[in-house]
Amino acid sequence: MKAIVVHEYGGPEVLKYEENPDPVAGVGEVVVRVAATSVNPADYKQRAGLMKDGFPIDFPGVIGLDVSGTIVSIGREVHGFAVGDPVFGMANHTYAQLCVVKATSLAHLPEGLDMAVAAALPTVTTTGNQLISLGTGVSTGQTVLVSGAAGNVGRSAVFTAKVRGAVVLAGVRKKQLQEAASLGADQVIATDDPEAMNGLAQLDAVADTVGGKTAEELITKVKKGGVFASVLGVPQNAKEYPAVRVVPVYVRPDAKILQLMAAAVKDGKLVIPIGPKIALKDAAKAHAVAEKGGIGKVLLVA
Repeated sequence: MKAIVVHEYGGPEVLKYEENPDPVAGVGEVVVRVAATSVNPADYKQRAGLMKDGFPIDFPGVIGLDVSGTIVSIGREVHGFAVGDPVFGMANHTYAQLCVVKATSLAHLPEGLDMAVAAALPTVTTTGNQLISLGTGVSTGQTVLVSGAAGNVGRSAVFTAKVRGAVVLAGVRKKQLQEAASLGADQVIATDDPEAMNGLAQLDAVADTVGGKTAEELITKVKKGGVFASVLGVPQNAKEYPAVRVVPVYVRPDAKILQLMAAAVKDGKLVIPIGPKIALKDAAKAHAVAEKGGIGKVLLVA
């Protein structure tokens, strides 16, 4: 098969389209013929070596976290799937024509959902859901601020928090205020506006997708006994707020969550903006485009 193979850390130019051995399904696994994958920030950070301490590339290696496609072979002890089934989910080594996926990480493609669009959903929508459901744990009547709400993980978190009955504040930059009005939050606040931040009432929880100085400021807005959950680790000033429970959230595959979030996308209740669809062989171009940002989810089409 053809795959995007990385032989060393570096810029987009290290992504090479070349022959790579076909994968074989093990116990509990299937092989998927990849229709599409997507470019996540974790992909280009891993490619650049920024994640090598926790998630190194085993050179020569193939990166990628999302997949949509069709099952072409099935390993032992796989239930609920058959050869020919259209599926999508979280996986590893998805920048390829074929990839191995744990069957428990896959969901059947909902009827009416475009297969390429489905490749944009697994990592970002599952992360956003788990940031709320496993991180903040907010429920009916509680108030949560989602930072970076205009991003794909943030959008997914806003949707999940509203489904759980929370009062949701969408935290965005001032230049995103108009865009954020369509996110379905109860209130929109510019986190880079000092006046708006000073007037922010105490919160039951923060769901953070931004980190840095914004996170350090937002933790000060969480009431005693509240929760600060983040996909970007612990704020540097967290020790100054011992009455706030800080919960780092690390995404893990969950087919049931993925089906829920995909249904919301199909029904128009959750919008994940889609950017350009670029051929797999042009992954270097796709990374260069994605790293500039502001264009929606970049898809790689095999």
